[in-house]
Amino acid sequence: MHKTLIVTNDFPPRPGGIQAFLHNMALRLDPERMVVYASTWKRGREGAEATEAFDAEQPFTVVRDRTTMLLPTPRVTRRAVGLLREHGCTAVWFGAAAPLGLMAPALRRAGARRLVATTHGHEAGWAQLPASRQLLRRIGESTDTITYLGDYTRSKIAPALTPEAVARMRQLPPGVDEKTFHPDSGGAAVRAALGLTDRPVVVCVSRLVPRKGQDTLILAMPRILARVPDAVLLIVGGGPYEPELRKLAETTGVAASVRFTGAVPWSALPAHFGAGDVFAMPCRTRRGGLDVEGLGIVYLEASATGLPVVAGDSGGAPDAVLDGETGWVVPGGPPALAAQHSADRIITLLQDPELRHRMGARGRAWVEERWRWDLLAERLRLLL
Repeated sequence: MHKTLIVTNDFPPRPGGIQAFLHNMALRLDPERMVVYASTWKRGREGAEATEAFDAEQPFTVVRDRTTMLLPTPRVTRRAVGLLREHGCTAVWFGAAAPLGLMAPALRRAGARRLVATTHGHEAGWAQLPASRQLLRRIGESTDTITYLGDYTRSKIAPALTPEAVARMRQLPPGVDEKTFHPDSGGAAVRAALGLTDRPVVVCVSRLVPRKGQDTLILAMPRILARVPDAVLLIVGGGPYEPELRKLAETTGVAASVRFTGAVPWSALPAHFGAGDVFAMPCRTRRGGLDVEGLGIVYLEASATGLPVVAGDSGGAPDAVLDGETGWVVPGGPPALAAQHSADRIITLLQDPELRHRMGARGRAWVEERWRWDLLAERLRLLL
């Protein structure tokens, strides 16, 4: 029996898009043929209890390392090699190529016949710095396949690899559970609970960090409210940027029209998407191109829910939007200009129900055609 060892730092209950990507892929592979080797989410009793409860629910074996951050050290490499041999694995999937893919030669010597390394937005950053660029090249040389999310990340990563490694690159983006994210996902109940039943709602679902552009949406609200006075911005998610965002809403004078939900359980996210009339996340590139959006699965989840989307132009975010069909891509910065562009697109959508419906329906159809998890999991299974 061919078995796969997944080696990753990014696995639930640690929250995040990459974590959800790996978990959803793992659930769609044969659980009897898979072992996950992952870092510990966080130290302390609460973190340990959450991790143990999560791992116990999985249909496959999860082995946790004591560290909260797996690195390709000799100790971690020996542990991975030991798991490969103990469970008879013949394939390895590195959930993020950098830096764990540096363990590939040792795992190959231990008996792995297929090694697949997946790249995300941060590998695009690695490819721009001389030292990390060389490490990425080594990972490409020692694995069978490096996967990429979309055209943007491929364009950044490929120049760091050998021609032979580039020829072996394959696209493997995250998918969307179209049965979970759909137009009747419970949005009306969320609107009612928040007192927004009769108000036009712009929803943004994401971690609260500067790259995502929630501040741009707050700065856009005066312009939006001048045309759509009862509009409300619903910011869903938690993160370190929340205090600054709340302060910005106050100083901009729009606090009464901005709602923060805080962190929301994954099971409640589809309903929160559904609470919106328009989805907007005008993400931007930061730190000289090192902090970029790898793809932006939230745009596809919004499309699956039947919403038109307004996306920033950071990194691979445009790959998740059919510009002019499922929504629009707007410049992600500087903030004042980005706020104006975002506001104008959002106003157009809020004032045109037929356009919202048409774009939302096109987005839903696009997800069903191309972005379903079962289609993408089959692609990974063949790579392994």
